[in-house]
Amino acid sequence: MLTLYMGNRLRAGRWLLLAMLGLLHGVMLLGVVNPWAHPLLLAHLGLFLLWQPLWRGEREVGRGGLAFIALAAAVAVFWLNWWVIAFWLTGLFGLVGARVFAFRDRWTRLLYLSVMAYLLAALLLWVVPNLFAAQAAIEVGRVLMWYVLPALLLVIPALSLPRRAVLPVGNESAESAQTVDFIYSLLLFMLLTLVTLGSLAFMTLARLDYLEALLRTLLLTGLVLLALGGLWNPRFGFSGLQVMFSRYLLNVGTPFESWLTRLAETAQREPDPASYLRRATGLLADFPWLSGLSWQSPDGAGQLGQFSKHDVQVQEGELRLTVYAKQSLNPAVLLHIYLLAQLIGYFYQAKQREQSLRNITRLQAVYETGSRLTHDLKNMLQSLLSLTALAQSSEQRAQQLLQQQLPLLTQRIELILNKLRQPQNESETPQLTLAAWWDALRLRNRHQEIVWHAPDILPDKKIPAVLFDCVLDNLLDNALRKHQAGHDITISVEMCAEPLCLTVCDSGDPIPEAITANLLRGVVVSENGLGIGLYQAAHWAEQLGYRLALASNEAGKVCFELRDRS
Repeated sequence: MLTLYMGNRLRAGRWLLLAMLGLLHGVMLLGVVNPWAHPLLLAHLGLFLLWQPLWRGEREVGRGGLAFIALAAAVAVFWLNWWVIAFWLTGLFGLVGARVFAFRDRWTRLLYLSVMAYLLAALLLWVVPNLFAAQAAIEVGRVLMWYVLPALLLVIPALSLPRRAVLPVGNESAESAQTVDFIYSLLLFMLLTLVTLGSLAFMTLARLDYLEALLRTLLLTGLVLLALGGLWNPRFGFSGLQVMFSRYLLNVGTPFESWLTRLAETAQREPDPASYLRRATGLLADFPWLSGLSWQSPDGAGQLGQFSKHDVQVQEGELRLTVYAKQSLNPAVLLHIYLLAQLIGYFYQAKQREQSLRNITRLQAVYETGSRLTHDLKNMLQSLLSLTALAQSSEQRAQQLLQQQLPLLTQRIELILNKLRQPQNESETPQLTLAAWWDALRLRNRHQEIVWHAPDILPDKKIPAVLFDCVLDNLLDNALRKHQAGHDITISVEMCAEPLCLTVCDSGDPIPEAITANLLRGVVVSENGLGIGLYQAAHWAEQLGYRLALASNEAGKVCFELRDRS
């Protein structure tokens, strides 16, 4: 139903155009002194108001439109002459010619090109010769007006019929939108005016008849257009008129580049989306043709200036912007507003993503700190459980080992309590010499069946003891869990001084491939824990300049190594 309605509306508009041209043709044939020319011209103006592409049919005609209609009617009744007809034909030529660029359908464009040819021939070969009293041209134009141009008007209805059973919606919507490009219309009006006045200049200065003066004017105009067409595109080191013209169109009110620079500086300077949006809309309010604006977003709403009846609403993501202009906006300014709103919306979305990343970073820091403290507590409780088992033994060796381990356990408890009271920077972890840390590690795990390998003399090098304890506790805990499950495996810890490398190996079964694919790079499935211990240890090692990796994953040789990347 919508397609049928739009098709009927399209055909009705073209029949109005044909009837309007027919009445105008009658006025030109009768001449300006004939009394029937006045009512025909008034009827022509009435049909023009029904066809016109300047005002939309659903809108009321304002005072300016009423004044224009009254002035046109007064001229048609009291001041009708060939100058008025020439001016009116030139204006119609500009309006119809501007509409040619709004359509892509071949038949629609052919229709308007035929109308342009009719108006051009009637103006140059009948109206202007009568205006300049060129009798030779009038005789040629009389044949044209009585036989050729009426035949062209009869061809136009054939072009108005659609060549398909169903009209394309895109063409109909363009027709119903009543679009006119003001720039194209103005250029065509000025071009035709130049041809008319140029012919008059040749007739006056060179003493030529009208037809010869018209040919010279058309030749010179064609040469000028050919030269401008050659200069339009960049060549021979010249940037081209297209770049200059586009730059002019994009600078409506204030320079676009300067405004964009200020907008980018505002996006860099403002820390949150709400403050950026307030500053960005303040920059938009600097345009002289704008009376006010309002915006709505998840970060708040606001308004600036005064509201008016000329409003434009733009939706860019979650940002809704309404711009109020001091007067009606032309297509070039509308395009400019949409572009500026898209730029503000783009930077606003970037600020939203930046804020989300900051929140995620804070949550990740809290998550990593809590995870490390959780694993420290777990490792400490495991050590405390082992010491509790030793305390229940009555052997003298067990009591000596308990006395040696209690001070180390006390230090670890104090370190975890200090982290809970005041979380410290990861780069500020306590430093111990490699030899002291190695002795403490062996002493802490003397009751475990572990094979230790290290050089006789270790270098006096400082290492982050908390990181090494976290890595070794996780690796040894995993290996000892294999041993407690009933597997007869051997656990070994090897220390290499140059370059610094700590390796933990066991002779158990290899880690499944489904787990190794994400091991040390993310959370893995674990039957006895959260599955994040090694991931946290590897991430912490990266921050402090070390690298934790799975060096070997073979049956009988599963090895992890912690290596200094420097």
